[in-house]
Amino acid sequence: MQTSLSSEFKDTAEGREAEAILRKCVHCGFCTATCPTYQVLGDELDGPRGRIYLIKQMLEGEAPTRKTQLHLDRCLTCRNCESTCPSGVEYGHLVDIGRRIVEEKVPRGTGSSALRWALKEGLTSPLFGPAMKLGQAVRGVLPATLKAKVPEKQSAGAWPTREHARKVLMLAGCVQPSMMANINSATARVLDATGIQTLVARKAGCCGAVKFHLNDQEGGKAQMRANIDAWWPQVENGSVEAIVMNASGCGVTVREYGHILQHDAAYAAKAKRISELTRDLSELLPDIVAALRGKVRPVDGLLAFHPPCTLQHGQQLRGGVEKHLSELGFTVRVAMNESHLCCGSAGTYSVLQPEIAHELRDRKLGHLAELQPASIISANIGCIAHLQSGTATPVRHWVEILDAALMGS
Repeated sequence: MQTSLSSEFKDTAEGREAEAILRKCVHCGFCTATCPTYQVLGDELDGPRGRIYLIKQMLEGEAPTRKTQLHLDRCLTCRNCESTCPSGVEYGHLVDIGRRIVEEKVPRGTGSSALRWALKEGLTSPLFGPAMKLGQAVRGVLPATLKAKVPEKQSAGAWPTREHARKVLMLAGCVQPSMMANINSATARVLDATGIQTLVARKAGCCGAVKFHLNDQEGGKAQMRANIDAWWPQVENGSVEAIVMNASGCGVTVREYGHILQHDAAYAAKAKRISELTRDLSELLPDIVAALRGKVRPVDGLLAFHPPCTLQHGQQLRGGVEKHLSELGFTVRVAMNESHLCCGSAGTYSVLQPEIAHELRDRKLGHLAELQPASIISANIGCIAHLQSGTATPVRHWVEILDAALMGS
């Protein structure tokens, strides 16, 4: 794609990055065929190719409008298009650049601004935990729309106390401990049974994705730097072998710390190292299988696995969960139809774009239901909560299933 950036962007770091990405695009349209919002809305501007054109026009000097903002807002950032693209267009990075510029140039209405502020500040606030506990206490009388966002109260169980030579850091996350407390402790118990000790740096908080993707990119970067500071002593002294993520949405963000902070003189090298050490929990499954083979009692019935976009497209990790759980005796299947498509959760997307999110959720659940599963499993807190809001079939993190099987063995 030929480009001619305006003087406003031509000699900036963002402009150079955006131009390099734009020039890789060959207009082929393969991305359109696998874009969830294009499948739902059928509008070229609600597909990657159309959004790329909108960003290109803006970078070349055309003033963005509310329409530009709307089409960029509707993008799930699922990055399915990146898996499809034969030219290696880094669409996710481009849309981050485009959204930030549009946010500066196109004012939002009071209601939209207030909702976005509440999400980026509320979800990452220390007050989120108490608020979620209150919501769970009165969940039975909540309106349906709010009830769908408040999962039933869950016991975390015991955290293992044994020490092991092998140690990993784990990000507790901002919403996961309050919404589904068992995921983190189940992770620690499974790794403990594998011979790996899980450490949590108390000063590490939100990965930065919520603020960053709501266009408070500086706020997101501040959270990223705080996490790096919290992890760095153990990374620097070599006492941990990896930083493990059991929420693939956090994982894809932390893997990109090196890219996001590449121009930060104080943090660029540290951020790069943090990204290099980051592993999705599923990447430890070969070690888990080797240690636990014959020591688990697999649940009866079929497990339908929904691979999150942040796992299969953002981190390009496919097939590992199904393969390794099957090796431990579980019966795991992925829906044959549209397993590549987003479920509609996408961080705060299900709050900001509920109609599209619910259509994608119901479409996904329809394909999963064809498997007649005893349970649905996934690898990201957002996907799990979003899917559970539309089905009576239990939806859990795969590590919880493995943990329960280990405890019952």
